[in-house]
Amino acid sequence: MAATPLPPVAPSPLPAPLEPRFSEGARILNTFIAPSKTFTDLRRNAKWWGPFLLMVIVSTVLVYTAGQKVGFRRIMENQMQSQPKAQERLERLPADQRERQMEQAAKFTGVFSYTFPVLLLVIWLLLALFFLGTFRFAIGADVSYKVCLAIIIYAALPLTLKSILSIVSLFAGISPDSFTFQNPVATNPGYFMNPTDGVFLYSIGTALDVFTIWTLVLTAIGFTCVAKIKTGTAYTVVFGWWLMLTVGIAAIGAAFS
Repeated sequence: MAATPLPPVAPSPLPAPLEPRFSEGARILNTFIAPSKTFTDLRRNAKWWGPFLLMVIVSTVLVYTAGQKVGFRRIMENQMQSQPKAQERLERLPADQRERQMEQAAKFTGVFSYTFPVLLLVIWLLLALFFLGTFRFAIGADVSYKVCLAIIIYAALPLTLKSILSIVSLFAGISPDSFTFQNPVATNPGYFMNPTDGVFLYSIGTALDVFTIWTLVLTAIGFTCVAKIKTGTAYTVVFGWWLMLTVGIAAIGAAFS
């Protein structure tokens, strides 16, 4: 009697390939050369202390170098050129009062410059709320607040390159009469403008910075990768918020400077 043939056995399905896992160093490097890999990995782990610590270190070196090469009083005096009204009020004071205020302002400039990364982190925390509200509640994207914050901080890494360029320019002998923390190197039109000719236009020109635009592009790429939304939608939201904030800050600065 012939044996009954056995039914063919279906092959076992192959396991789904695991997504690559990147270290903090690899994610920082990939932000510059393969940003989609970094931002996709944020879905697995949204830690952001690595890039933030790197920015704090570079910022501290920049502030220390500027204090040694230029001096906080000179930096403060240069910065006041973008505030003609405040400068005019200061010049009307008696000489002794003016000197006392200048010394106090120079000390404040030094302290504020060293602690600026803390203020920047607070700003990023608020921006993460803006983007969470826009992408999750207005557009319906699946993204968390922690991931929003991580995207913003990783996307800001090009600003560290700008700080490094500023350090190099200080050692190369940049003129102390033109150095400010707000606009330390010639990476935007505002660098070539005189603030006294128009504070609003100077602020807009300063905002049109190569490294700022790079940061905005990375932010849009990040939300495209993580929130799974259309590229055009991400760019519209990111650049739309930036445009509104830039114009608003420029208008306020022009009104009170």
